[in-house]
Amino acid sequence: MCYSAQIEADYRKYVKMFGAQMDIREYARLYWERAEGSKAKIPKAMDDSFRAPQTDGEREIKEFIDRFNAEQATRLEQELFKQRTRLADAQRTLQTKTTKAATESKRIATDKIETSLRRLEDLNRTVPEPRDSRIFPGHYAPVLVVENGQYVIRPMRYQCRIAGKPANYDIKFPGTYNARRDNLEGFWKPLFGHTHGLMLVDVFYENVSKAKWEGTLLESHDKDENVVLEFRPSNGQLMLVACLWSRWTAPGEPDLLSFAAVTDEPPQEVAAAGHDRCIVPIKPENVEAWLHPDASNRDALHAILDNKERPYYEHRLAA
Repeated sequence: MCYSAQIEADYRKYVKMFGAQMDIREYARLYWERAEGSKAKIPKAMDDSFRAPQTDGEREIKEFIDRFNAEQATRLEQELFKQRTRLADAQRTLQTKTTKAATESKRIATDKIETSLRRLEDLNRTVPEPRDSRIFPGHYAPVLVVENGQYVIRPMRYQCRIAGKPANYDIKFPGTYNARRDNLEGFWKPLFGHTHGLMLVDVFYENVSKAKWEGTLLESHDKDENVVLEFRPSNGQLMLVACLWSRWTAPGEPDLLSFAAVTDEPPQEVAAAGHDRCIVPIKPENVEAWLHPDASNRDALHAILDNKERPYYEHRLAA
């Protein structure tokens, strides 16, 4: 499964590569909903692509981003004041008597102060960091789709809720950020052959068993610990990852655009590192056919997935 990925978050990359149009209405709706209090998780790199707006629509989105960031900064400042007060109280107690409660309160306050300061720094930081474009399940990312014969970029949530399913599917099926190749004709049949997308990915990350990664016996570990590995194509190639997507609607609820990355059996080097799935990067010459699926010819779609790009994936412990 693709536990996390470092993506191309700037919609302009899609415009340049595919001549696509950015769906300004969907972007504006997403950022307005977040500014109004939704729990939408948007990577900083997506926000930063609107730092220098060129159109009225982009300027409106920038206003939503600025409003959200200002509210976040206020909340973080309030949290800092609260935790600094808590830390000072704990330190005063510890000067006269060492107690478990004061020691724990000091530790928690110190951790929360560091977290708040880091988040404040990120809000104001203009120099990009690789982590700015990293997504996890539940985060939003640009996805390339086709509408009326035109390539379009839309922001979508990385966990797919298929149209017609109840909202609690997000909890009942938490792994729906990946569409397993062996289940495309089953659970994913409403989307496979109908609504295909593409996500640009630089690096992907996986949780693997520490015992499997080290090639040691599980019994030699106190527990089955996990480590996070970073997998990167050795040729530095940007991966065109095959996706399925859906627009979920329900009375009284905002529309939800969401997607899943297609995964398949892993190549040898990924399996040797301890993981049993891998995302599917398709070849550039197959983008057109993948994004214009013919549901009556699923064999052709499977052939695209079979004829995937095959870089060598170097791996290391994630930072």
